[in-house]
Amino acid sequence: MYSDISHERQQSLLRQRNLFALTSAGLGLALVVAGSLAATRDREVVLQPVLARPLTLTSSHVDKDYLELVTRDAALLTLNRSPSNLQYWMDSILSITDPRTHGRMKAELMKIFNEQNGSNVSQFFTIENLTVDPEALTSEVNGVLHTVVGSKEVTSEARTFRYVWSYSGVSLKLAGFGRVTKDGAGTDAGKTSNKSDGGEG
Repeated sequence: MYSDISHERQQSLLRQRNLFALTSAGLGLALVVAGSLAATRDREVVLQPVLARPLTLTSSHVDKDYLELVTRDAALLTLNRSPSNLQYWMDSILSITDPRTHGRMKAELMKIFNEQNGSNVSQFFTIENLTVDPEALTSEVNGVLHTVVGSKEVTSEARTFRYVWSYSGVSLKLAGFGRVTKDGAGTDAGKTSNKSDGGEG
């Protein structure tokens, strides 16, 4: 009788051992597979921009700090170009342009593209001051426009450029930009065209 009980207990322990071994092997295999997937999987890293102040986007109005940042980037994009990057320059401007003014903007940019393509004339702009008006959806950038022929700077002139924006939902788009000129009375005539070189367009 005792031998039967001992035999049954041994069989039970044997089954438990086998089940434990099988479970351990399954977990080990799962860990190996998970490790392999983790090693080959694409990783995503969220980059947090360094900002002086937090930015808030709302559908009711444009945040002043946000408009300043977008204007700064737009000025660097629109006012710096060379024959070697004309296509990228034009495509990048059109990518931030309001669809409602896309056709007019492209026509003006194509004029500059055709004039400068194949030449050795470049220009770059150094920003000295930037002001924005979130209510009117306009911004102005003051600085110096430098023109370079070959490797020699031929002109260096103070210029003011105005940017006009459209805002829908939380999407800010460029509606137009151009040089602010002086009228006969010597006051700013807010003349905004799509000519990024400060032409009289």
